[in-house]
Amino acid sequence: MPVALRLSSLVFPLALAGAAMAHPHVFVEAGLQVAVDATGNATGVTVSWEYDEFYSLTSFEDLGLDADYDGVLTPEELARLDGFDLNWIEGYEGDLYLSTAAGPVALAAPEGRGVRVVEGRIRSSHFRPLVAPVPAAGLALQVYDPGYYTAYGLGLGVSVDGPCDAEVIPVDRDKADARLTALLQERTAEQVEVDFPAVGDAYADTVAIRCAE
Repeated sequence: MPVALRLSSLVFPLALAGAAMAHPHVFVEAGLQVAVDATGNATGVTVSWEYDEFYSLTSFEDLGLDADYDGVLTPEELARLDGFDLNWIEGYEGDLYLSTAAGPVALAAPEGRGVRVVEGRIRSSHFRPLVAPVPAAGLALQVYDPGYYTAYGLGLGVSVDGPCDAEVIPVDRDKADARLTALLQERTAEQVEVDFPAVGDAYADTVAIRCAE
C-alpha cells in the first residue's frame, strides 16, 4: 500500500473518532414524573434537568451570577435564573418524546416548576401537559437531543404519580455506537462538523409505563 494511501486510511478514522468525541458537549441528568389520573390516563410529565458543572458555571457567567464563585446563589439570583432554559425556539420539542402503539404523543408548552443549585449544578424543573390524555398503559418515554449535542441520563429517577409503574429499559450502547460509526463513515469530517448525524435517540434509555389490568 502506498504511504500516502496508508496515511489517509489512518487519518480518516481518526477524524471520525475526533468528530464523535466532540459530541456530546453538554451532559444532563434528567428526572421524569408521569402524572396518571384515576382513570389510568397519562396527563403530563414533570421533567427535571440537572446540568453538568461546566455548563452550570458557564450559565452563571453568561447571566452575571455567583460573583464569588462559591456555587451558591442568593434568592435574587435564583429568581433571575428561573426559566433560563424555557425560552424555546419554534420547533424545539423539549428533548422529551412520548409514544404509544398508535404513534407519537403531542405535548403542550412547558410550565416552569422552579430552579435550584445542587452542589454547583443547576437543576431546573418544568411540567409538560399532554395535549390530550392517553392511556398510560403502554406509554413509552425517551429523553434525548436528536443532534446529540446534549447527552441525557436518567440519574434523577423516574416515577409515576398514579396507579401505574415505570420500567427503565437501558439503551444498547454497542448498537448505538455501531449506528453512529456507520453514519460518520458516510460523511466527510467537514460534513460532520456542520451537520452531526441525528443519533440522539439511539443513545436514549426507554421508560415504559406498566399498569395493572
